[in-house]
Amino acid sequence: MTTLPEPQTRSGGQILVDQLLIHGADTAYCVPGESYLEVLDALHDRRDRFALINARHEAGAADMAEAYGKLTGRPGICMVTRGPGACHAAIGVHIARQDSTPMILLVGQIARGTTDREAFQEVDYRAMFGTVAKWATQIEDARRIPEYIARAFRVATSGRPGPVVIALPEDMLTDRVAVPDARPYAATGAQISAADVARIRAAVASAERPLMLLGGSGWDNASAAAITRFAEANSIPVSCSFRRQDIVHNLSPVYAGEFGTVTGPMLYRRLAEADLLLVIGARLGEMTTQGYSRIDAPTPRPRLVHLHADADEIGRVYAPELGLACCPEAAAAALDGCDLGRGAQWADWCATLHGDYLADTETPTDGDWALDPGVALAQLRDSLPDDLVVTLDAGNHTGWAQRFLRFGRPGRVVGSTCGAMGYAVPAAVAASLLQPERLVLAFVGDGGFMMSANELATAAQYGGRPIVILFNNGIYGTIRMHQEREHPGRISGTTLRHADLCRMAEGLGAHAERVTRTEDFAPAFQRARAANRPAVIELVTDPEQISSRTTITALREAARARQTVR
Repeated sequence: MTTLPEPQTRSGGQILVDQLLIHGADTAYCVPGESYLEVLDALHDRRDRFALINARHEAGAADMAEAYGKLTGRPGICMVTRGPGACHAAIGVHIARQDSTPMILLVGQIARGTTDREAFQEVDYRAMFGTVAKWATQIEDARRIPEYIARAFRVATSGRPGPVVIALPEDMLTDRVAVPDARPYAATGAQISAADVARIRAAVASAERPLMLLGGSGWDNASAAAITRFAEANSIPVSCSFRRQDIVHNLSPVYAGEFGTVTGPMLYRRLAEADLLLVIGARLGEMTTQGYSRIDAPTPRPRLVHLHADADEIGRVYAPELGLACCPEAAAAALDGCDLGRGAQWADWCATLHGDYLADTETPTDGDWALDPGVALAQLRDSLPDDLVVTLDAGNHTGWAQRFLRFGRPGRVVGSTCGAMGYAVPAAVAASLLQPERLVLAFVGDGGFMMSANELATAAQYGGRPIVILFNNGIYGTIRMHQEREHPGRISGTTLRHADLCRMAEGLGAHAERVTRTEDFAPAFQRARAANRPAVIELVTDPEQISSRTTITALREAARARQTVR
């Protein structure tokens, strides 16, 4: 009988870092704080195996960790200090929750002996994050660190992925105890049986005009390829949920477009014509269903087959004809190779939807703008590499990238589906540091840029080379759009005035250029790529061109017409 060696005595900080390495973590994003000095010290001894990226703001650090989770499928690790640090990082936790992204936020906490005295920066993180995180807890005993961290990795990645928040009392981290390490975690994913696959096949095969809707997290390159083969073999048109349009390559003959903020009007019409909707991975949330208006609730039309990793998501709003708890990877593998025998009958339907998508994304010809983002991006897209990573901020400006660029694996689109401003720049920094050989483009408005531009300094410090496409129209565009739609001409609180954004970017270590004409964008983009450092291309756009589909004048006229009818 083999006798296991007695565990060595270690500090809580050392035990924590050892567990992160055991579970495969290789990077953390942080703003340092005195409340977790023992963790920082332990990381000093592991710097050959673990990268610690100190961001300029906790919100940026959390966004970086969330983007890491999206790109790798592994929990992104963020470390912040107590009180203000945790409050700043809460934005990233909210994004991870709504975007179903695996993430672990480690928060330094006050000493255990000062609890409930409103000590310096004291916050109850179980209460604070209880409705935002997938699990929020606090480790009181250093001997239980392996147990808690193993559970955190499993919770963050199993079922519907999401964020875990763990508070770490500073005195717990200095305790020295002897405790064995945990085994490496393994995520638990829902699977489907052969009988379930037969039921799916029978339901889809009975349709005359089926439509697939793919979304959510958990799609790797292999599962994306597998579901594409299934769709192409059977001529089933495929749409994607909001900001998930990289699951099926947009030039595949089955791709029909994205249900989100820039959905083409014809796609909504085709949804109304479809008689069966096969949804895999998507939650059918507010953005994808246009405020729950495009699909009837609770009994949907068209017929609904819904596969989701979390059984609680099935039937939350829409009661499906067939609902199965199943992760996207298992669903794609089970359907790969299935011939439903209806491909010939569905071919025209499929070709129509793909044709609608291509027509909607042709180079615009109906504008007379000095700088037309749609024309600029349409001219550029064919020269972009297949493994391009695009990060998207909140705002109307992202509509041009979502509409006129092409996405598909191995390329990635990384955008917050919860509408958090300031996300694109830190997400692009994380992507560029994680995979420096790839071209990374961030799309951000002037409002969002001012919330996180400081993370360009993080990119410069660590050698990241993202290119930030900065849309500057001097307004909070999305809010102005809603304002003009509801209260035409009554501008309040949505105007922005900036100093020199390019000089600001240069001061943070970036190459920067200002572009005011469409024809100047491509040469500026090439210079940005050649700069070999972070870069910003400021696009000065006309606020009248409020989105890729409408103008402020058109919004005002429509609003006043409605008021006249009333």
